[in-house]
Amino acid sequence: MSMRSGRLGLLLTSTALATAAIAPHAAAQGANVQLNEISVEAARPASAPAAGAGFGGANVSGGDGNSAATSGGGGGPSGVTGYVARVSPTATKTNTRLLETPQSASVVTREQLNDRNVQSINEALAYTPGVSSNVFGFDPRFDAFYVRGFEQTNNGVFRDGLRQPGVNQAVARIEPYGVEALTILRGPVSGLYGLGSPGGIVDITSKRPVFVPFGEVQFQGGNFDRYQGNFDIGSPVEGSDGTLAYRLTGAFRDSNTFLPSGKDNRFTIAPAITWRPSADTTFTLLTEYQNSKAPGVSSFFTAPGFVATRLYQGDANFNALNQESYRIGYALEHKFTPDLIFRQNFRYQNIDARLAYTQIDSVTDLAAQRQNGAIHDRIGYVAVDNQLEAHLVTGPVRHTLIGGVDYLHYDYRRDAGFGSIPDLDLTGVTSFSNYRYRTFVPRPALTSAAEQSQDQIGVYLQEQAKFDRFVLTLTGRQDFVSQSTRSGTPDSLGSAQTRNDSVFTGRVGLNYLLTPDLVPYASYATTFTPQNGVDINGRSFKPATGDQIEAGVKYAIPGTNITGAVAGFDIVQSSVLQTDPTNVANTVASGAIESKGFEAELTANFAPGTNLTLAYTHLDLRYLSATFPGTQQSISGNAVSGIPGDTFAAFGTYQFPLASPLRGLQIGGGIRFSGTSFTDDLNTVRNPTVTQFDALVAYDFAALDPKYKGFRAQINAFNIFDRDYYNCQAGFCYRGAPATVIGSLIYRW
Repeated sequence: MSMRSGRLGLLLTSTALATAAIAPHAAAQGANVQLNEISVEAARPASAPAAGAGFGGANVSGGDGNSAATSGGGGGPSGVTGYVARVSPTATKTNTRLLETPQSASVVTREQLNDRNVQSINEALAYTPGVSSNVFGFDPRFDAFYVRGFEQTNNGVFRDGLRQPGVNQAVARIEPYGVEALTILRGPVSGLYGLGSPGGIVDITSKRPVFVPFGEVQFQGGNFDRYQGNFDIGSPVEGSDGTLAYRLTGAFRDSNTFLPSGKDNRFTIAPAITWRPSADTTFTLLTEYQNSKAPGVSSFFTAPGFVATRLYQGDANFNALNQESYRIGYALEHKFTPDLIFRQNFRYQNIDARLAYTQIDSVTDLAAQRQNGAIHDRIGYVAVDNQLEAHLVTGPVRHTLIGGVDYLHYDYRRDAGFGSIPDLDLTGVTSFSNYRYRTFVPRPALTSAAEQSQDQIGVYLQEQAKFDRFVLTLTGRQDFVSQSTRSGTPDSLGSAQTRNDSVFTGRVGLNYLLTPDLVPYASYATTFTPQNGVDINGRSFKPATGDQIEAGVKYAIPGTNITGAVAGFDIVQSSVLQTDPTNVANTVASGAIESKGFEAELTANFAPGTNLTLAYTHLDLRYLSATFPGTQQSISGNAVSGIPGDTFAAFGTYQFPLASPLRGLQIGGGIRFSGTSFTDDLNTVRNPTVTQFDALVAYDFAALDPKYKGFRAQINAFNIFDRDYYNCQAGFCYRGAPATVIGSLIYRW
């Protein structure tokens, strides 16, 4: 028996033991319920109160938060009550209960985003199992996070069911205020989505029109001179006979950060229109324009022994990442019959990013030796996914079939220049905490350039067969990828280096319904990822391949809004990209990595405004065969740096009931623990463990008088005990944000 087969056996055995431990109770809940006697709709709990009905951070869209324009792939979660979602199409591109999907998945609902007042996608994922969202400390430049130890930034982020490719600095930033929900699907998903991270994907659902009038305005202020205004309004269009609705969402922020000279400014506006000419046809137009400014560098100089000093790398005269982006797309669904549905999701996006940064390489006596870089990255891409879903019955077996063809093309261009700059004079500096410097920094000439284009066509087919208590999911996909790369100078690019890849990926999963609410499962899936970008010599990277075995148990307590899940997994991936330890602006390819461990999650809604989410992850992430970049030194068997082995997170809220003297008051708090990890891939020094606490206090003024209905004041505090911490990854160290407080005045109608 192979080692991986043995591990699969261990996973299945642990699943069986966990199932046996709770099966007697579950069986008493109705083991005689047949699979064909339940449905997604029947399994959904009652909807949460609409906006203004009661208190709490409810979704202003009203209802259960299901403002999706389409019901299948790309449409977003449904069956939402507070923090709990029962259905998400991300795992199967069909409306399948999360309990019946053969992979681990979590949903972050709009109410949770509201309660925690998240300011980035990293913050949105901070209480989700399997996610490492604090690897790079405080970094407002990117949504940079890991799932099961694998980087997601360039290949693992999807929006409305479509991949959002990113290369180097040209990575789309997502304003969380414009998000309806996030679904985190862990493990390889190439069988449905093609190119992607072996750790999984994060599918972000945009806010979409709903056919009821609503509105919200917010004014926020916080430390570091943070000021922000948000608005979200929508309504059916008068005179359209209920066939047309619009939504307009926007945010404006002007803010400093604790990084000296670092800004975190943003303007975003996202108009959307839904046209529903009949009950069978829905068309939603989704658009957005965004302009943002962030620091050019987020790291601090690393002293010997991998200690993050307080000497900030950035120079106020040359320290900015300016990004401008726009996107336009649509989601179309047409039901030929209730059992035959066609969908098409489309998006075009363009991103233009200009980076100016400085980097401290060493400190000698009272002088810091530095270099700088200027980079202009841009990417434009088009993505489309065509799906046909069919339902049929053959004897005792019920089939849900979905087949499709998707296409993605991107064009990427980089112009860059690097150089040495005058030393930084540290004479007389006694405290780097208060040290702010602005020196003359000459802008380097843009002397190098690279272009890359990629075409990907995927054809996929999935069968979900239900027989008695079994749900068998079979997914297969054939991808054809061509990539062309040229490099040289801005005025003279060399000949194109091309590569063409064709690969079949798939997934097989089996769920067994001990009861409709207690479901053990096991699955095997493969992944394939052509790597975006180029190395320092302008060469494209070798594609990465991998596979995973996973087994687990999912449970929903009948008659409640309480769900839980545990999962064990083992992933192997080849050709992993790493940050170049000699130049933070470049990446290099390393060897194979194995990620194995287990996760546990519990999510609950006890009453309107009262919720709880718990998440635990144990992760063992190691190189199987690799050498340290730039050397021949083996790091096989070493732990991958910067990724904690154990994480725990819990966040809960309590809304005082209407009969309480404290009615209208909502309180909440959270704890985030990250275990130790190594600072570099040579495993020389460990990062410290980190525990942080967050808090929420909010008050709905309708408790004072009904005429104040819709008015809410909210205070969110992050890292409330001001834990001073840092994390080093691949030899670079990043400091975490100090205590941060944001106050909000909100009016909803």
